[in-house]
Amino acid sequence: MLKGENIYLSKIEKEDMKYIYKWFSDTEFLKYYDYIPPISQSKREVDKIFNDYEKSEESEVFAMKLIKSNEIIGIAGYDDIEKENKVATLFIGIGNKNIRGKGYGKESLNLLLTYGFKVIKLHRIQLNVLEFNINAISLYEKTGFKKEGIFREFVLRDNKRYDLYLYGLLKNEWK
Repeated sequence: MLKGENIYLSKIEKEDMKYIYKWFSDTEFLKYYDYIPPISQSKREVDKIFNDYEKSEESEVFAMKLIKSNEIIGIAGYDDIEKENKVATLFIGIGNKNIRGKGYGKESLNLLLTYGFKVIKLHRIQLNVLEFNINAISLYEKTGFKKEGIFREFVLRDNKRYDLYLYGLLKNEWK
């Protein structure tokens, strides 16, 4: 378990899944969460995604929970962990709409960075973010991530093309 001031990151429990099912059926959440099309996912599809995460040695996924209430507010973790290269791709998704904008994403990001650089000894942490996700971009840049690339017109949302940005942070750049 990774513990901050207001939240902690822990293993996803069976009782957390009812919230995750809800978030993965919410196209507005999915629109910002990933670059794949924001199509509502069935319970079976979500179970497959999270079972694959659990079996994979290249992923670590955590429930983001409030310390005061133990309420799950989102998910966070790493995809594509390349142990030989000491590189991984970070992701955060706050599913509870009422909790957004309160600093929990920042706290989760800092917990993930500490875990990535100090515990699993990564050299580089990277992430992908859609150009219209202004709040996330601001958070990543304030944390020290550098924009390293642009996948031009990579994503189609509402019949409009958007760029996908690649950000990276090296261990020696981390504050």
